[in-house]
Amino acid sequence: MTTNNPQYLIPNTRLLITGATRLTGVIGWPVGHSLSPAMHNAAFAALGLDYVYVPLPVPPTRIGEAVRGLVALGFAGANVTVPHKPAVLPLMDDLTPIARALAAVNTIIVRPDGSLLGDNTDGYGFMADLQSQIANRKSQIEQVLVLGAGGAARAIVYALAEAGTTIAVVNRTPARAAELCQTVRRALPAAVVSAHPFPDALPELAARADLIVNATSLGLHGDADALPWNPAVPFRADQVVYDLIYNVETPLLKLAAAGGAQVIDGLGMLVHQGARSFELWTGQKAPVDVMFEALRRETGNRY
Repeated sequence: MTTNNPQYLIPNTRLLITGATRLTGVIGWPVGHSLSPAMHNAAFAALGLDYVYVPLPVPPTRIGEAVRGLVALGFAGANVTVPHKPAVLPLMDDLTPIARALAAVNTIIVRPDGSLLGDNTDGYGFMADLQSQIANRKSQIEQVLVLGAGGAARAIVYALAEAGTTIAVVNRTPARAAELCQTVRRALPAAVVSAHPFPDALPELAARADLIVNATSLGLHGDADALPWNPAVPFRADQVVYDLIYNVETPLLKLAAAGGAQVIDGLGMLVHQGARSFELWTGQKAPVDVMFEALRRETGNRY
């Protein structure tokens, strides 16, 4: 250690910070619960990169100041989480097609010229994890049933439509499902998407679905939450049931597993969307296995 290049050890980590350290982080309100710092800092350390990832709690009234400050503070980029994903849209200099279509940004890239590119890696993360989980599946995923029509569902439906699947969206408020479908069709005119009421449409749609995705928050609190399903509607052994929730084994996954379906929780989506952000900031391939292990340690995830 030299006096002209001092290093500062961050408490509770093994990361050394210097004047050359590149900054990244996650903007949200609140954000203290985020697992992204553990995942990204483990990845930086594994590759020996002089980067650090920090939580950035920003109240909604200060989001403009915070985003503009990324350039002045020398950030390589930042992730964006609730409630700021739509709010940062007009603060970007450029948007990727998916971020523009979804009207939501979860990754900001600070370019060398100081301009800001807004991207959305949620759909990428979902598809990357799904493909890795079903790599040995004999038949293709062609018919998909998506539960929910919120922000997470928008990214999932867009990615699935882009992959050429046929998607049925069910929601307690059918108008929200219809609006989601219209949004995806405007961006992807060839998309085959349809809106349906929950739970009335479940029996018919579930019978032909190869993949069922829970994009609602039901199950986040385990058995204390209502089931986003009709228990009288059976699952099949050749179906895949994917729940975006990752911190608990949800009632939906328990029911689907009991019915013989292949079940997948959302930990892999979290890792892969983060890995894509990592690669956009660093230009290097993300150590996905290291990121998985960091999150498993944090969550006690057993999958």
